[in-house]
Amino acid sequence: MGVKALGYVVVETAQPEKWDEFLTQVAGVMRAADAGDGAAQYRIDQRPFRFRIVPSSRDWFAAAGYEVKDRAALDALAASIAAAGRAVEWLSADEAALRCVDALFATSDPAGNGLEFYCGDSAADTPFVSPLGVPSFVTGDMGMGHAVFSAPNFDETLAFYCDVVGFHQTDMPRFHLMGPDAPSMGFAFLHADNGRHHSIAFGEGPVPPSGAVHVMLEYPNLIEVGKAHDRMKRLGYPESATLGSHFNDETTGFYVQTPSGFDLEIGCDSLVIDPATWQTTRHEGISVWGHEWAWQKAMKEAQA
Repeated sequence: MGVKALGYVVVETAQPEKWDEFLTQVAGVMRAADAGDGAAQYRIDQRPFRFRIVPSSRDWFAAAGYEVKDRAALDALAASIAAAGRAVEWLSADEAALRCVDALFATSDPAGNGLEFYCGDSAADTPFVSPLGVPSFVTGDMGMGHAVFSAPNFDETLAFYCDVVGFHQTDMPRFHLMGPDAPSMGFAFLHADNGRHHSIAFGEGPVPPSGAVHVMLEYPNLIEVGKAHDRMKRLGYPESATLGSHFNDETTGFYVQTPSGFDLEIGCDSLVIDPATWQTTRHEGISVWGHEWAWQKAMKEAQA
């Protein structure tokens, strides 16, 4: 009943033109043909889309879509989630076709974060071509990347993902983000049944107004990360965290704020684990170097 990988994300936005600029001109992803219902679709590999951008009256991270092995696994997961008291909404065949899958259902975790689970993936008939010359993104069996949420009911949410859904603990740290004398915050970095260090993660805290904390894309090398960093600055998108390298997944990269308010992590050289033998770690720091966050800069300026 385990999860294979993050397949796609669904974003609602009142700024579809801004999202188009952000994805194509900063991230360097490929715009595909719009879906039959008018949603804009964006590719980073052979999957027909990885970003589904839905015109709306609000800006909101609607759902992270995760793939499972087959229909039997999908049915078993739906039953497990329903038994845990979470609502399960099966989407119609037409809605499944819009997402280029065989079957799927929508649900949410105990903090209310939006999720979709599906089986039966698809591949596009044409090759991926970045409008900015990004040669490729690191996907394959490891999926799109990862999604990060917040959960005020941290322990309940952790039990849901591990005991009900079937994710596995990779790194379970507590960080003193606001200083050594401030209360620590719990974090959960969870892997699916593939080598990506984490396909989902969440921190102990309120759900942000955007509906998510960030989504991560892995680039093939530091040169492509640096070029994306230059594009971010040139087009004036807010930098949420400067270039740096994480302790736990070893990713080197930066964070930029998307038009909907959550961040996109643009990184490279991420750690690949063996999910069958991995032992849970508890790192005591976020970054080996770099990653000065925008809120840290704001605090320094206020103190000055």
